[in-house]
Amino acid sequence: MAGQDEVSVIVPVFDGDRYLAMAIDSALAQTHRPLEIIVVDDGSTDESTDIAQAYAKRELNVHYLHQLHCGIGAARNRGIAHAKGCYLAFLDADDLWCADKLALQLAAFDRHPEVDLVFGHVTQFVSSELSDEQKREIRCPSDPMPGYLPTAMLVPREVFHRVGLFETSLRVGEFVHWYLHAMELQLDTIMLPDVVMRRRIHTSNQGRRERDARTDYAHVLKAALDRRRAAADESLSS
Repeated sequence: MAGQDEVSVIVPVFDGDRYLAMAIDSALAQTHRPLEIIVVDDGSTDESTDIAQAYAKRELNVHYLHQLHCGIGAARNRGIAHAKGCYLAFLDADDLWCADKLALQLAAFDRHPEVDLVFGHVTQFVSSELSDEQKREIRCPSDPMPGYLPTAMLVPREVFHRVGLFETSLRVGEFVHWYLHAMELQLDTIMLPDVVMRRRIHTSNQGRRERDARTDYAHVLKAALDRRRAAADESLSS
């Protein structure tokens, strides 16, 4: 049986060979060593498979899973199905965790056992391989920002399943969809003042790659409003 502070890290990747090793290294470098790092290859066509399998061969707590390309929500869900830890943490293949990310968030749960979700602040950086022209086209805030992102969150596994799995029909906005459900359930959250992750800005970020799917955000927000109106109508009629 998993210990009370054991964390399963889920790393979805799709054609992320340029950054994947750095992401995995940042998980392995945690001051609180995770129970396992589950890399879910979402049908990559680049060298991501070779990189992930190489880590799985030499690191006992790194595991590799492969699936046909189904999207980031389905990839995270696949990792969750195999996770054994009491806590779930999510790391995108192009981002980096600060070394004390898990330790800080687990300490917050120890101090506040009533809390359901712990987030932390995020800094953003422009990836070094971009040309000067590309860098000029990218807006990258320099100050830390509250990270209401899956990669900046730590969640007990039982709390995650109370909310439900990630929506797989959405190409973008799957975490917004999940988080709105969490708020509807009135889950308690903490936002740590500490920076827990560094978000890489580059030309292939999911939001940039899936620009034609941005209407998914509108559908997510409309569905949340519809649920809220239905709940209010039911309350008035009871």
